[in-house]
Amino acid sequence: MFQRILVPVDLSDKSLTAVDTAYEMATQWNAEVTVLHVIETVEHVSFEEMKDFYARLETSARAGLQECAEKFTMNDMRINQVVIYGHRTEQIVDFAIRNSIDLIITASHRIDPDRPGHDWSSISYAVAIMSPCPVLLLK
Repeated sequence: MFQRILVPVDLSDKSLTAVDTAYEMATQWNAEVTVLHVIETVEHVSFEEMKDFYARLETSARAGLQECAEKFTMNDMRINQVVIYGHRTEQIVDFAIRNSIDLIITASHRIDPDRPGHDWSSISYAVAIMSPCPVLLLK
């Protein structure tokens, strides 16, 4: 069914549930999974000026992605680990388009019905709206 699954992760425990779900689906469909971490860049500050800071974030992100990939690699499953820079929502959607992703699996949170519109600006919600493919939001 789905052959190319994208899992954007912020490396929190909640996002790791999306990795576990992707693992189960990839096992069923022999799919290729990409775990993606986007390092949000600071607007109006040059990349060069923040280069050392971004390098530390990238080192940490790569270590986290390696942990996410362990179960896949131990079972000879196809897993890609990608770190990119930019605005998270835009980069996730652009990555999905450029790489012909079939499904995006991401963690989300419950919207509080007593505060309509308040929590709707989440990254997962924006990705779901702008995505070119189905998005599975896990709560």
